[in-house]
Amino acid sequence: MKRLPRVLIVEDEPAIAELIAVNLRHNGFQPIWSEDGESAQRELDAVLPDVILLDWMLPGQSGLTLARKWRADARTKPIPILMLTARGDEPDKVAGLDAGADDYITKPFSTQELLARIRAVLRRRAPAQVSDSVTIGELTLDAATYRVTFQAQQLKIGPTEFKLLHYLMKHPERVHSRAQLLDKVWGDHVFIEERTVDVHVKRLREALGVAGAMVETVRGAGYRLTAQPPALMQA
Repeated sequence: MKRLPRVLIVEDEPAIAELIAVNLRHNGFQPIWSEDGESAQRELDAVLPDVILLDWMLPGQSGLTLARKWRADARTKPIPILMLTARGDEPDKVAGLDAGADDYITKPFSTQELLARIRAVLRRRAPAQVSDSVTIGELTLDAATYRVTFQAQQLKIGPTEFKLLHYLMKHPERVHSRAQLLDKVWGDHVFIEERTVDVHVKRLREALGVAGAMVETVRGAGYRLTAQPPALMQA
């Protein structure tokens, strides 16, 4: 029997949580409800979900605090997080993404939008089903084994960052706009804001360490991956 994707709902309003849970069950998901960060942590310690729906305003620790905490933990870092909140202003969206959220859903939202966004992050979480290997300078990505190495040292790269790096390495020295990267890497840009690209580029650079300098920002145009960035040539 096929395992249903587990969705951890961290929401302190029972009526909203139950509405989400009912719709998830009817659409092939297994919902688990927690009303605060403490009970959510117990669920995570027991069994890791496939997706976390995280309310911003919670009793005790806020959703932002929990997102940062779970992103800093190696065990929970790969789990996609969707922030649920009534705070729809641009600064709030940026804060949610910077805290580690993969997407941001403003209340009230439709059931179809919620389901579409959950399916989208699950697709992005899955490693690219390809078997090629590509090397740029001393940076190597092997899609078959899902490994990235720089100067023979293996690096830990998240699923979305892996797909982003793979695309950039397959098209080196070219400038890619945020819209192009959303289309080519995410494939469902209708639901994703361009700011999301900046957040994942930042995470990618952090994961690459010294090699992060290879991912260059081209002011007013987008990003490109280059074999010989100034920072590495000076090292």
